Amino acid sequence: MPSSAAAPREPGPAPLARRLATPLVTLAGVAAAFAYVGTVDPNEPGHYPVCPLLRLTGIYCPGCGGLRSAHAFIHGDLTTALGANAMAVAGYGVFAVVWMVWLIHAVRGVPLRVAVAPVWWWSLGGVLLVFSVIRNLPFGSALAP
Repeated sequence: MPSSAAAPREPGPAPLARRLATPLVTLAGVAAAFAYVGTVDPNEPGHYPVCPLLRLTGIYCPGCGGLRSAHAFIHGDLTTALGANAMAVAGYGVFAVVWMVWLIHAVRGVPLRVAVAPVWWWSLGGVLLVFSVIRNLPFGSALAP
């Protein structure tokens, strides 16, 4: 005997505005942070806290120079940005690529599934560790902020 109830429909993709909301709000937050760092110069003392690792040990962490790097990057001075923190500049590029892929997926209505294998996380940690060690050694002073 046939059932009179209709089969449940699978939901279609959300409206475009709703799909774009999260990537665009994320970009707005990042842009606001960069705008603030571009306006408030980290090279002038007193605007930002000092890195606790640098203050306590004199050792540069992987993030040391990141604000100066962002400030220089915003002002179009790529050489200074790379000199302040080359890993941060690489991070800006990675963010831009990932954000564009996210936006394209959102426009197409395809969910973005990011599955990063543990080997990539360990590799990133290793690169950051090597970067931190080298920038604190005399021959790696070019990487120090």
